[in-house]
Amino acid sequence: MCGIAGIIAFSEEGKKFLSKTNSAIASLSKRGPDGEGTFFHNKIAMGHRRLKIIDTSDNASQPMTDASGRFTVVFNGEIFNFRELKKDLLAKGIRFKSESDTEVLLNLFILEKEKCLKKLDGEFAFAVHDIEEDSLFLARDRFGIKPLYYFLDKDKFIFASEMKAIIAYGIQKEMDEASLQMYLHLNYIPSPNTILKSVNKFPSGSFAKVISSEFRTQMYYELNMHSSVRNLQSDVAEQEMYKLLDNSVQHRLIADVPLGAFLSGGLDSSIICALASHHTKHLKTFSIGYKDERYFDETHYAKLVAKKLKTEHTVFSLTNNDLFANLHSVLDYMDEPFADSSALAVHILSMHTRKHVKVALSGDGADELFGGYNKHNAELMIRKSVIRKSIVKSSKHLLKALPKSRNTKLGNISRQLHKFSEGISLSEKERYWRWSGFADDKEIEKLFSSGYANYHERKKEILRLVNKDFNSVLMTDVKLVLENDMLVKTDRMSMANSLEVRVPFLDHKIVDFAFSLPAEYKIDRNSRKKILKDAFRKELPEEILSRSKQGFEVPLLKWFQTELRSIITDDLLCEKFVQDQGIFNYIEIKKC
Repeated sequence: MCGIAGIIAFSEEGKKFLSKTNSAIASLSKRGPDGEGTFFHNKIAMGHRRLKIIDTSDNASQPMTDASGRFTVVFNGEIFNFRELKKDLLAKGIRFKSESDTEVLLNLFILEKEKCLKKLDGEFAFAVHDIEEDSLFLARDRFGIKPLYYFLDKDKFIFASEMKAIIAYGIQKEMDEASLQMYLHLNYIPSPNTILKSVNKFPSGSFAKVISSEFRTQMYYELNMHSSVRNLQSDVAEQEMYKLLDNSVQHRLIADVPLGAFLSGGLDSSIICALASHHTKHLKTFSIGYKDERYFDETHYAKLVAKKLKTEHTVFSLTNNDLFANLHSVLDYMDEPFADSSALAVHILSMHTRKHVKVALSGDGADELFGGYNKHNAELMIRKSVIRKSIVKSSKHLLKALPKSRNTKLGNISRQLHKFSEGISLSEKERYWRWSGFADDKEIEKLFSSGYANYHERKKEILRLVNKDFNSVLMTDVKLVLENDMLVKTDRMSMANSLEVRVPFLDHKIVDFAFSLPAEYKIDRNSRKKILKDAFRKELPEEILSRSKQGFEVPLLKWFQTELRSIITDDLLCEKFVQDQGIFNYIEIKKC
C-alpha cells in the first residue's frame, strides 16, 4: 500500500496551496517509506509515498505518467487481477515499461475511463490528472478498504489517504459536533463525515471528476440484497463459497516481497490461512497473546491451527506493560476520535509482523457478511424465540444488578444479557442502533452543553436499510461497522507500521454471493457463520469450529484502575478542562 495526496486550484488564491503538497506527502511517510514523488502542472499538484510490493523497481514509481504525457496517476492499493487485465491490453497493442499494477490501471483508465472500475478486483483509491481536460478523476474501491479523504471550497479541492495530509495544507479546522455525538455512541465516526466540518470521506464504490470547480460523486457499485435470487442447495452453496474464497486468496498471494498471514485462532483467519497454505510453501503466520490476561488469550487455538496446517507460526506474547507502552503511538496516529481498543492489539501485531514480512492476509469482513457477532445471535433469538425473549424480559431487574464487564467470563455474559434485555422491546431499527453503540441517545444528549446537531438525521440515514429481512442487518453492518470501524482500524494500524494487509473475504464476488443467499445459510439457532463452517469443516480442527466467538479485545480495566486513573480523573475530566472546551455538560460528566 501507499499514501497519496493532491490539490487542484480553482483560483489564484487556491494556487498558493500547491507548494504545501510536499508537506502533505511527508505526513504520509509511514504509509510509504520506500520512495516518494510529486507532480506539478499549472494549477494541480499530486504526491505519492511508496511501499514497494509489486515490481519493486524504479519503473513502477509514482506519480506515473503515460507515454503521451497527458495522463498522470497516483494510486494507493493493489489490483489483484492486473495480470489478466494486462493480457487484454497487450492484445490491443498497448506496451508496458514495468511489471506493476499501477501501469495496468493507468492504461486501462485511459482506454475505458470510469468503465474500467467494474473490471477491477482490488482494494484501491486513486487519482488521475488529465492535462488536456485540465481535470482530476478520483475513485475508491467498492467497500472502502483503502481510505480517501477530501476538502472542497471555492478556491481548491484537496484529497489524501489520511486526514493528516489534508490538514498539512493549512485548511481551517472547525469541529463537527454531530460527528462527536456519533462517536460517543459508536466509538467511531461514520462516513461520509469526519470530526472536521470541512473534511469528508470519499464514498466507497464511487468515482468523481473535478473540473472547473465542479465536483459530484457517482456510484459505480452498490451492494444489494438478493435473498430470493439464488435458490441453491446448501451443499452447492458451500462448494461455491469454497471456490470463490480459494480464488480470492490465490489472487491476494501475489507479491514480490515476503508475505504472511494473521492467525488469531478464530474461524475467519484460520480459513484464510488454510487456503493460503495450499498455495504457499512454508506460510508464515502470526498471532499475539496476553501473558497477564489469560481470559483474552487465544494463542492456544492459533497454535492448533498452525500445527494442522504446518505453518511457520510466531506468537508475540505481550504483558500489560507492552500494551500500555504503545498506547500513545496508536492515539498519535489516529486523525480523529476512534475508540476501538483492539486497534492497540492490531498495532502491536502489525509492528511485530512487519519485522518478518511486508504483506499479511487478514480475516476481516467475515463476521459482517456471515453473521458472526454476538448481536447477530441475539437478534435472531428475538426474531425467532418468544420463550427466551419472555424469560430475559422478566429478569430485567435482576440483570441490572449483576456486575457487567468485558474482563471476566461471568461479567461479559451479564453485560450481554443486559444489553439483550434492553433491545427486546425496541423496533428492528432502534434495536440495531442500541446494539451497535455504547450508550442510548438520551444518555449522550445529556453530556452536551447544547442539544443535538444533525445527529438524528444521520442516524436515520444509517438505519434506512434495516428491516425484517435478517440480511438487512448484515448489510448495514458492512456499510457501517466494517467500513468505518474494522477496515479503518486495520488500515491505520498496519500502515503506521508500513505493513500491507489484504482482506480476501472482501473480494466483491464473495460479497455479492453472500448477499444472494438467504440468511439461514449464514446463521441459525445452532450456528453462526454456518456456511463457512460447513464449507471448511475438513480443513480445520474441530475445536475451531465449535468454539464460541471471542473478539480481538484488549484488557483495559486494570489501566483505568491504575496507570490511566490520574490522567482521566485529574486531567481529562477535571472541571476546568471540561468547562473551558465549552462542549460538554460537566454536571453530567461528573455523574458518569
